[in-house]
Amino acid sequence: MDFRELDRQAMKVTADVVSQVRPDQLRLPTPCADWTLHGLLRHLVSEDLAFAAATTAGTDPSDVDWNAGRLGADPVADYQRAAAGYLAAFEPDSVLDRQMRINVFGVFPGSVAVTMHFIDTVVHGWDMAKTIGVPYTPDEQLCAAALKVMRRFPSDRPTPAFDVMVEVPDDASELDKLVAYVGRDPRWK
Repeated sequence: MDFRELDRQAMKVTADVVSQVRPDQLRLPTPCADWTLHGLLRHLVSEDLAFAAATTAGTDPSDVDWNAGRLGADPVADYQRAAAGYLAAFEPDSVLDRQMRINVFGVFPGSVAVTMHFIDTVVHGWDMAKTIGVPYTPDEQLCAAALKVMRRFPSDRPTPAFDVMVEVPDDASELDKLVAYVGRDPRWK
């Protein structure tokens, strides 16, 4: 399945949240226990830049810096630039079959890289929205697709990418089920 359209949708919803970030909020804690909002936003910028660079870096260990994102005087513009670069890099259909090294996770085809980026974007968009107290409105189908992918990952926790799963009721929204699956408490404030 080509996840690029779902990824674009997730990026649009996340960009709507990012556009509401004020400079005085950048030091707030986030549901990502180790990151302030500044750190989380910088992570998203870093990921967008590195995923884009990975499309042409090949499969050998390379100089792609997965922590290279920097936030300047206008963090929203920094995010928008990095996101645009990511989208352009993954626009050609040929990138879906191209093998690329994704951080410490290994070598994958571009189609898997897009899926990884998609999950990261949906979850971190929620993290940011919770942090600044604004609505986060990805549609249920988008959240259900992300949850379906996540359920392929082992439930052994914690791992470097996911924390201990949080229990939620069976009738919870797809978004709440997703964030709980990756170790976030949907009631976080």
